[in-house]
Amino acid sequence: MSSHEPIVGIIMGSDSDLDIMQAAADTLDEFNVPHEVRIISAHRTPDIMADYANSSAGRGLRVIIAGAGGSAHLPGMTASHTTLPVIAVPIKRAETDHEALWSNIKMPPGVPLATLPENGARNAALFAIEILALNDDKLRELYEKFKTRQREMVIDTDQKIREETSQS
Repeated sequence: MSSHEPIVGIIMGSDSDLDIMQAAADTLDEFNVPHEVRIISAHRTPDIMADYANSSAGRGLRVIIAGAGGSAHLPGMTASHTTLPVIAVPIKRAETDHEALWSNIKMPPGVPLATLPENGARNAALFAIEILALNDDKLRELYEKFKTRQREMVIDTDQKIREETSQS
């Protein structure tokens, strides 16, 4: 990516979500995708959330990754205030049920929200990369190499397992 201005926004409802959402930032770093990380609460700072979403495209963002637990209104409310793709990461903790997932997959018609698996921040970043790669040949090449490496790792592991089990 040529610019250092963020093109992906990573937002979360509180800093307690950072342990999960850090995987999105780390993945974007791997691909040199400029991004910003913010704590924005749909319930405690709704005006800031609306302003962030409304201004995101004008500030150069192209995709928003939003993570939240509990009632998880941040991703859906963000999607309702922007025309950018919003990718939801439902935050799941051991002590909670699946409220965040349900909140994100029950969006009304007309407000699309791409919802990833619970705690799927890495996949959210990879999905953002796929979206960005549609118009960025360099990023598409990096992503294709990544997919090839994943494939090769599975083939190599399979070969090792087959060799080990055939010697038994």
